[in-house]
Order: sequence, then structure tokens, then C-alpha cells
Amino acid sequence: MKKSILKVLLSASIILSAGLGAFAAVIAEGSTTVLPIAQKTAESLMNANPAMDISIRGGGSGVGINSLLSGRCDIAMSSRAMKDGEKADAAKKKVNPKEYTIAMDAIVMIVHNKNAVTALTREQIKDIFTGKITNWKQLGGADKKIVVISRDGASGTFETFNELALNGEKVSKNALMQASNQNVASAVERAEGAIGYVGLGYIGRKVKVVSIEGITPSIETVLNKKYVYSRSLFFYTNGAAKGAVKEYIDFVLSKAGQDMIKELGFVPLNQGKK
Repeated sequence: MKKSILKVLLSASIILSAGLGAFAAVIAEGSTTVLPIAQKTAESLMNANPAMDISIRGGGSGVGINSLLSGRCDIAMSSRAMKDGEKADAAKKKVNPKEYTIAMDAIVMIVHNKNAVTALTREQIKDIFTGKITNWKQLGGADKKIVVISRDGASGTFETFNELALNGEKVSKNALMQASNQNVASAVERAEGAIGYVGLGYIGRKVKVVSIEGITPSIETVLNKKYVYSRSLFFYTNGAAKGAVKEYIDFVLSKAGQDMIKELGFVPLNQGKK
């Protein structure tokens, strides 16, 4: 009787161990722009494959890349390419970053719905965000103070915007810095004089999109690079992705994953796999 019970317990232990061994955990961390893409695709893959456990965390592109280099995540989500300094740090830590472009995006200028200004030039954007233009009447709008809403320093969107729009000049010291795309959109919704920038997937009905140099961001203008603030979105892994990490990235790059990216308002890759 005792041998029989022991045999059953050992069998259960083996089955449990096998089940735990098959359970695949993936941690992705970083860009809040990429966050909704990661959340939606991860949820879909986990629903189809209960053995997958994908944990998604925000925090900003810089946070995600630092987490990857420190071994705290499997995938760094980033709305910008890795910097030379980060690559040098990776080499010191014996980390070999592998870049995967997962989608295209645009940094979209948004204003309050009641704002009469619907078009700006690159020079005007630069002057607004560096504090040289401070009132909407200087741009043909109402006599109202401009409230500049920007992302914070941990954001890849902040760094890309600085590079593409400000040519490296500093954002106005009066700018209200926000920790996420959603925070920027919400701030612009609340203040009639506000202007901010978000990824394509964060354009809500309570804000108005401003064209830049006469071009409005869209799938077509992003893919053909006519919209001046177009960019790529990335996943980074330590070396070529393997196992569950590869399975997840392959899903994001598949037709099903790219269709979800389009549904979220971002631009799918035209070379998306089937």
C-alpha cells in the first residue's frame, strides 16, 4: 500500500515538473508607445497558447533598454534605435542586442479640439517647443497662452522628437513633462491652449491632429516617409531570439500580429509575414 502511494506521488511530481518545464515566461519592458502593441499581441498569443506567460511593463524606451542590459527582461520595447552609448554599455556587459523592427509610427502633433490652428511648419513647431513662440495669436489662432506638453527624459518618443523636430535644442523650461503618451493626450484634452505629441495609436476623439508642412500623418505618408516625423518601433533581445521569446516576436511579425498593429492605429510593416 505504501509503495503504491509513493508511486502515485512520484508520478504526480514528474507530471507537475514536466508541466512547469513547458511553461514559457517572457518579460517585455520599455516604451509606452509600443506598450499597446505588446499588450494586445501578448494577450492574443496567450489565449491561443495557455503555456505562454508574457508579462508586459512600460516605463519608457530607456528603462526597457537598461533592463535588457541588466538582464531583468527578455525584450526591450523601444520607440527609438539604441544609442551608441547603450551599445558600448552592452558590450561591457557582454550583451549582444538584436534589433527587430515591429512596426512604423509617427510622432503626431495634437492640440485641443477647440483650437483653430490645424497646420504648422517645422520651424513653428521648433519655436513653440523651445519657447520662442508663446501665444497662439502668433500663429493665427486665439489670443491664448500656449501650454507645451512634452514627454519626459526616459521616453524614446522624447528623444526622437528632440532629434527630428528640435535639432537637439532643449525643450522650454515651462513645458509640462509627462511620463506616457496617454498622459500627454489627457493633458491636451484638458487645456484649450495645449499642444503635445503622441504616437499614432494614441490619437483620441477629444484632440485635434495638426498637419506638418501640409502633410497629415497616415499609413501612406508614414510608409513613404512624406510625413517628417515618421519613425520605426523596435524590440531588442540579447542575441537572436529563441524559444518562447522567438515565438512571441514571430507572432508580432505575422499577418495576424501586423493586423492587430493596424487595428491599434499604428502602421504595419509592408513586409509582414503570413
